[in-house]
Amino acid sequence: MGAMVISHHGGQCFKVTLGDLTVVFDPISKGGTLPPVRFGADIALISRNHPDMNGVEEVTYGEKAPFVASGPGEYERQGVIIQGFLSKSEYGLGKGQTDAINTIYSVELEDMTLVHLGALSDKELSKEARESIDEIDVLFVPVGGDGVLTPALAHELAVSLEPKIIVPMHWSGMGQSGALEAYLKKAGSSGEKVDKLTLKKKDLAGRDGSILVLTA
Repeated sequence: MGAMVISHHGGQCFKVTLGDLTVVFDPISKGGTLPPVRFGADIALISRNHPDMNGVEEVTYGEKAPFVASGPGEYERQGVIIQGFLSKSEYGLGKGQTDAINTIYSVELEDMTLVHLGALSDKELSKEARESIDEIDVLFVPVGGDGVLTPALAHELAVSLEPKIIVPMHWSGMGQSGALEAYLKKAGSSGEKVDKLTLKKKDLAGRDGSILVLTA
């Protein structure tokens, strides 16, 4: 099928394309903090019910109306296997709320596993998630503090999950200022900056927790 191409659209929004298939994580809606996204997706995965992460209307475009997963469960669509795991977020809470539901997604496509932690504030994954998620190729981890993992906790969790590639998120247009730099400092890495990530399974050989910063 060729290569998978991953691009970053600010916040926690990543677009993943493979041939004609487009998957989006956490599309930003019109009511969000950041400019809304505008492209069609086949599959939209929503980690947290908040305008910064649930712009399903914004990715319903042209011929495409996405299949939407917005909570824990198992889904399969167009050859893509998706598992959503229950976790917590403290991002963008309403008055009197102490935490909100966050969904961690593990997505298998073209022999690769992508894990998007969403607006996660838990510093450990549930037993169910840990048992089900194995061999992560690309891990998207929030590093912004302010209701999601702090740079230090993000680093600890990311390392413990042993992914081949780590993509920090929640630093562009949201999160505390300097979060990305603080995260890279904790990780003792300057990270590799790329406009977009083009991946085939064979490109992952020899990668061991490499940090790739996708410019938004």
